[in-house]
Amino acid sequence: MTLWTELARASNSAGDEIILRTRNELFEIRYNGLELMSNLSHQSEDILAKRSLRLHGAPARRIFIGGLGMGFTLRTALKHLEPDAEIVVGELVPEIVEWNRTHIGHLADHPLQDPRVKVRVGDAMEVLGEERDPFDVILMDTDNGPDFTVRAPNEAIYQSSGIGQIKRALKPGGIGGFWSATSSPAFEQELNKTAWYWRRDEVPLISGRVDAFHYTYFASESAAKVGFLQAG
Repeated sequence: MTLWTELARASNSAGDEIILRTRNELFEIRYNGLELMSNLSHQSEDILAKRSLRLHGAPARRIFIGGLGMGFTLRTALKHLEPDAEIVVGELVPEIVEWNRTHIGHLADHPLQDPRVKVRVGDAMEVLGEERDPFDVILMDTDNGPDFTVRAPNEAIYQSSGIGQIKRALKPGGIGGFWSATSSPAFEQELNKTAWYWRRDEVPLISGRVDAFHYTYFASESAAKVGFLQAG
């Protein structure tokens, strides 16, 4: 059996340990011993970006992505944007930004080299709050979604306060997209409180299987754009 090889390690003032490791063609980032992300399956991240931009309708000029990860959400967004678009990425861990420029940049075809991308290091919600101009689309590809956060402060993203902040940061008719490892009734209840229309899509982890999914949530003030499930 092939053993894991550690490529890099980072820590922060809170004592968290973040490790980048590889085995054969698999790359994985672990946060305090828990798997945070890998390149094994990124179909749901691709769908999060592609479907959000399609639901928006008109060409999106300004996009925010909460969480860089391994760059898959960012790369897919870039594929569907015009040359004059701008993407702001908020990433908490500076080493993850650096790893995307070195160890794992090839996985998503080096999206940080695209001149349309501006990376800001910091908590995604704090970075979003500091941006003065609103966004057409906001994609929260943060942590493991509402129910399995590995970093406690990220729980606020999926509560009424965080959802409200995201809604206020969107232009009229904008789209908010959220990645989740599971379907989340608690998150759906919070979405209902915002007077936002929303929908939840299932994304199979492996083609042909019907027992393993990730989920994408899409929300907007326009019911027509998202084909809503609920509204507050």
